[in-house]
Amino acid sequence: MDEMVTIYDIAKRASVSPMTVSRVINHTGNTRESTRKKVEKAIKELGYVPNAAARSLTSNQSNNLALLLPDISNPFFSKIARGAEDEAAKKGYRLLLSNTDESREKEVHYIDSVLSARVDGVLLAPTCDHSIKQIERLTAHKIPVVLIDRTIAAFNGDYVIGDSYIGSRRLMEHLISLGHERVAFINGPLSISTSRERKRGYCETLKLNELPVYDHYISEVDYNSESVADIIERLYALPKMKRPTAIFAANNLIAINTIRALKDMNLQVPEDVSIVCFDEVEPVVYFDPFFTVAAQPAQEFGRIGIQFLIEHVQQKMTTEARKVVLQPNIHIRKSTRVIKRSK
Repeated sequence: MDEMVTIYDIAKRASVSPMTVSRVINHTGNTRESTRKKVEKAIKELGYVPNAAARSLTSNQSNNLALLLPDISNPFFSKIARGAEDEAAKKGYRLLLSNTDESREKEVHYIDSVLSARVDGVLLAPTCDHSIKQIERLTAHKIPVVLIDRTIAAFNGDYVIGDSYIGSRRLMEHLISLGHERVAFINGPLSISTSRERKRGYCETLKLNELPVYDHYISEVDYNSESVADIIERLYALPKMKRPTAIFAANNLIAINTIRALKDMNLQVPEDVSIVCFDEVEPVVYFDPFFTVAAQPAQEFGRIGIQFLIEHVQQKMTTEARKVVLQPNIHIRKSTRVIKRSK
């Protein structure tokens, strides 16, 4: 590979103008397919590597994109990151990943970093509805933002989310079909859109099946919180005929912590209590049985989100905001079982 190769060398090899070579390298303007292939062939033959810094100065783009996720250790978000990274790389962009840990302070810190660095766009899973202020800071600096997994009512832009309401309805319908009438719901913070939609699905499914909605069965914790044990202790301190026979965990980390707490109380799943949750739990020997889940196409979230973001960066976006809602798949496994109805 020759580091001294220039666009003029490529132009000479391909029998085109240096301007045409520049358009092909920077993906700007309209170039005939046959011409583009000639230029790309010359680039490959000469071993040309574009100077990223020079390109960013001339095109006012860095080809850097930022991805802000709540917790990359959660398999759901790590798969989103994988889908986003693969799509970004395919289109010639680098992806800078940050974990907000569901913290508004960290989110502000990383947005500050984005504003001080050369980043062309941001793919964001907001920590809460107040994240709209950080989005407005970015758009004020002409940095496009696409939301992923979660949305905000005040946001008027592209987003890619899962159907938390329908997933919640289908999980609850499955439990009710097995005879469960007393279902506890351990939810995430209601400041997050997914939590609100999952609660709505839980409550409406109970009502549609003429079952009561008990406030003391509904709890709210941080999505990555380990404070589920207190909730489980409170639920199973109830008289036996008032204890829940099933638990709906709003995400996979809550489900894992629920099983830990149940094991500490010598309660078995599904013999003593059935469990369902959102998002896959990675197979671990300790956790048996496997969970019945509403599995979301996480990599597709990342892939579509990056596609939208790059279109904004390249000013190829549509005039109307695109709202993509991906459907979950329900996987019935060993964490749920049939019980006798109480009436």
